[in-house]
Amino acid sequence: MIPARYAATRFPAKLMQQLGDKTVIRHTYDNTLATGLFDDVIVVTDSEIIHREITSHGGKAKMSTREHESGSDRIAEAVADLDVDIVVNVQGDEPFVRQQPLKALLELFEGTEGPRVQVASMVQLLKDPGSIADPNFVKVALDKNRNALFFSRSVIPYPRSSERAISYYEHIGVYAFRKEALLQFTRWPVADLEAAEKIECLRYLENGVPIKMIITEYMGVEIDTPQDLERARHILSFF
Repeated sequence: MIPARYAATRFPAKLMQQLGDKTVIRHTYDNTLATGLFDDVIVVTDSEIIHREITSHGGKAKMSTREHESGSDRIAEAVADLDVDIVVNVQGDEPFVRQQPLKALLELFEGTEGPRVQVASMVQLLKDPGSIADPNFVKVALDKNRNALFFSRSVIPYPRSSERAISYYEHIGVYAFRKEALLQFTRWPVADLEAAEKIECLRYLENGVPIKMIITEYMGVEIDTPQDLERARHILSFF
């Protein structure tokens, strides 16, 4: 499921911006579909413009019937009546989606440990000092089992000591949920940490649900600002 808002706060209409020969949302949809990992790929949107952009090019899209605070709320509405086990949320502003990270994400739900996993997501190593300090880059602190300890727009961990090298991880806006965990998410009210940081996955941590993480080498650019779009265009020029 690809949640897609038209009126994004920081960069309105970003999903309909041109990126090479396609719009951002079509890159995301087409690349997700091309992984071959899913029984179905559907864009869930509040916008007739985005709905038409996908369906007019042969894709699948579904209109939200209600206003939603987050992408997770939007896709929870869309899957409530579907007979599914695992739901993957690929954000509409992730145009460089690739198969291998998504495959590794789905594999967390398999094997002997798989049944314990309710929610999973991914991070990539963040090295640029400017990006580490930038609140548009959501940072994640991990425990030794690669469960998320906390998500923040601030620098975490804070480098108070220089005795050890610190790895900084950027959260990538791709989630996988068991359907019931996703539906439960929508029943909980927004609590203090989520409200302060404006990071929806904190709702799981505040309610005691661990989030298993994978570390991936590269997922491209998440387009939140016009500057991100220019970076994405620069990357696309090498393909």
